Amino acid sequence: MSADITTEEAGITWKLSGLTDKASAEEALMASIADDWDSDLVVSAHEVEADAKDPLNAGLWQVEAWYPRRPTKAIRARLENLFSGTAPDFKVEKVAPTDWVVQSQLGMDPVHAGPFHIRTPDHPAGDAGIDLVIPASRAFGTGQHETTAGCLTMLGRLRTRGVRPRRIADIGTGTGLLAIGALKLFPGARMIASDIDPVCAEVVQENAGSNAVALGQRPGALHYVTAPGMDHPALKAAAPFDLLIANILAGPLIELAPDFARAVQPGGRVILAGLLNTQAAKVLRAYQRKGLRPERRIDDGDWSILCLKKPQR
Repeated sequence: MSADITTEEAGITWKLSGLTDKASAEEALMASIADDWDSDLVVSAHEVEADAKDPLNAGLWQVEAWYPRRPTKAIRARLENLFSGTAPDFKVEKVAPTDWVVQSQLGMDPVHAGPFHIRTPDHPAGDAGIDLVIPASRAFGTGQHETTAGCLTMLGRLRTRGVRPRRIADIGTGTGLLAIGALKLFPGARMIASDIDPVCAEVVQENAGSNAVALGQRPGALHYVTAPGMDHPALKAAAPFDLLIANILAGPLIELAPDFARAVQPGGRVILAGLLNTQAAKVLRAYQRKGLRPERRIDDGDWSILCLKKPQR
């Protein structure tokens, strides 16, 4: 046990959290993956969703940092220095030790989505369907949420209709589930997946291994990069895509419409998710303005999954 951790604090995690704009959150995340960054100080960020509980902060980004010891002034200063402008007013709180994996797996039954059977490692393989093993994770996308399940269902429908994409991108991949599922359906495709959250790199690698998916840049393998949106040389080099998947949120989907439209080749498709039914029309308009045409839609509860196609020239 470290000399600066008391017996009472052993196992305690400290969290620092603050609100900022998207550009500042992205800047901080990218700075936190530098080679000289303190590996004990883990930084993540997510958009604050619009809901009745927090209507004023909708559209802002919550930056969170986790540290195994009580943060000193030096640690706080290092976190604040991730921002070139004004840093958020970080709130510090002590978090009691919890086995989050065990907690999040409680009640997580297998999910059937299109041709897929998605389960955690503590459940047996299904009798039918493509078996995918995705443990409860620090990243989004275990198949439990309607948006993830809906994307998998949409992928299955494309396969049934004879669609065979050769170049696929999964933007905001989280656990890598959608990228892995797509490769199971289209095993000869070149796949690149990305996420803004650096923690996803390790998660995707682990999940690819658990599902017998190779990592790399050859056909049939999964190439992962950490990047905001389409802002990475590997994503630009891999384009144009036959299929682009983005299960994020309505705001970023609208903002990224020009980039996604440019990245998809004529005849290619985009699958969009992470949007509420009430947001679907606005998202659709953003992509229609860029020349894409709605092709399919799945509504699951409050959520919509859209498939749009870029016309042939």
